[in-house]
Amino acid sequence: MKKIAIVYLSFHCEPYIDGVVAAIENSAYPKDALELIIVDNPHPVHGASVPYLEERVMPKSGVTLPRVTILAQTENLGFAGGNNVGVRYAIEHNFDYIFFLNNDAYPTKNTFDALVAACESDSKIAIAQSLLLLYPDQHLINSSGNMIHFCGFGYCRDYRAPRAEKKFDAIEDVPYASGAAFMIPTILCKEFGGWDNDFFLYHEDMEWSLRMKSIGYRVVMVRDSVVHHAYEFARSITKFYWMERNRFGVLLMYLKIPTLILIAPAIFAYELGTYAFAIKGGWVSEKHKFYKYWTTRAHWDMWLAKRAKIQQRRSMSDRTLTQDWVGYIKFQEARVENPVLRYLANPLMSIYWKLVRTIIFW
Repeated sequence: MKKIAIVYLSFHCEPYIDGVVAAIENSAYPKDALELIIVDNPHPVHGASVPYLEERVMPKSGVTLPRVTILAQTENLGFAGGNNVGVRYAIEHNFDYIFFLNNDAYPTKNTFDALVAACESDSKIAIAQSLLLLYPDQHLINSSGNMIHFCGFGYCRDYRAPRAEKKFDAIEDVPYASGAAFMIPTILCKEFGGWDNDFFLYHEDMEWSLRMKSIGYRVVMVRDSVVHHAYEFARSITKFYWMERNRFGVLLMYLKIPTLILIAPAIFAYELGTYAFAIKGGWVSEKHKFYKYWTTRAHWDMWLAKRAKIQQRRSMSDRTLTQDWVGYIKFQEARVENPVLRYLANPLMSIYWKLVRTIIFW
């Protein structure tokens, strides 16, 4: 039986942890082949969750739950850094797989069995995402794998689509996996690294997916591995600085210079649009912070060093890497969907990307 480290990143987890515990207790996967590794990032307002975890979770360790290990941090390491604490633990303790679980996500009975079966069926599968359904609206999809817009935007595929209306293959290749719930063989973390700490939060799952795809591995969604996610877009929309900074970082790291030149006009056009959106949405200060970031030489040096490493190691062409990227943003959320996006930007950018794709042969 394959050993799985469940890395659960706690960040003011009190509203969710009881549900997470109940969900893991209900798992069909053998408890002695699992370990729940809780990495606690202290919240700037609510503080550490460790006292609550020690009271509510630890008494169930090895009883109704698998063994539970709490790794308390003294500072907030971000999504990437916090999860990497769990990665190091899993490597040191020789787990076969690492499953990353969001603070507000709940596994179901067959979550782990289905992921292991998928990964064992093909050694080229690097990252296997669960099918994410919304919670409590469990009839609606949160993410069936995430989409990549060629300007670096990432968003959930099939967001809020009725699950009953969608037909999926048992294992489907996806542009990138949602970091809310996915599994990776531990050996790949040892060989190619874990999350990129410099991302801190947002788009780090896109970067990791592209890293594995660029060297020839698959990133998939496993239909029968279901996780319920108490996802709220409004919770994320305040973090625009990280979204904007990191999407540019991903493009700089992974695309070849000719591709970057071809998409530059579209990126500039989108900048005008997102700036107007920032003014309307009240986060223009985050946009200014983003612009200021890229005026610093040290920041360019950091991203270019990452780029050099990626470009040296990659075995996949831009044409293949971007084959499932799109020129539209389709996200059923009132704060994102608007007439300009739907009727102007999406059609024009889709045409532009189609033309660019006919040119890219490298």
